Amino acid sequence: MKPVREDITGLLLAGGRGIRMGGADKGLQILHGEPLAVHVLRRPAPQTGALLISANRHPERYAALGAPYGATVVADTLDGFPGPLAGLLAGLRAADTAYVLSAPCDSPWLPTELAIRLAHELDSTTSDIAMAATSDAHGQLSPHPVFALLRTGLADDLSGFLEAGGRKVRAWYARHKTVEVVFTDERAFYNINSLQELADLERDRGPG
Repeated sequence: MKPVREDITGLLLAGGRGIRMGGADKGLQILHGEPLAVHVLRRPAPQTGALLISANRHPERYAALGAPYGATVVADTLDGFPGPLAGLLAGLRAADTAYVLSAPCDSPWLPTELAIRLAHELDSTTSDIAMAATSDAHGQLSPHPVFALLRTGLADDLSGFLEAGGRKVRAWYARHKTVEVVFTDERAFYNINSLQELADLERDRGPG
């Protein structure tokens, strides 16, 4: 049965160290008068039945930002900022739904139809994971693996992968039946990696 909104928990990944942003907490950086986390939360909120924020720093601030959306803050259970898979594991463990929709905190224009598109392909292909991809003019696919819909039953396998030292998102996805869902708008998956990029985007309203 195809997942519907009530079956899906949205997960905002905001637990990184922000190395390329000089150590700044990405989700709290301001774009057009609001923290990046708020821009992102606004997009999946209508697509999911519940929301989680994976954050390892400033949990009180994230809790305040997420309060209007009913979001709960969760932290990694592994030390040392081991990467997005650790945040994903925290979300899979905390979710009360059968599916988790993940998205990074630095992509303020993620598609408003992300959940429904991923859910359709996950169901129709009986996959465990559906992740977003975009295609260029030559038909070359660019995967966006942290924009994904996953079955929460994968948590134990992910935990074992991380405990064994695994860190690469796509290496873990390769252990499961995964489908790539192609979107046409590359800009929707643009992620902000530096303070200079953020400053540049202050002058650009984006795709809306």
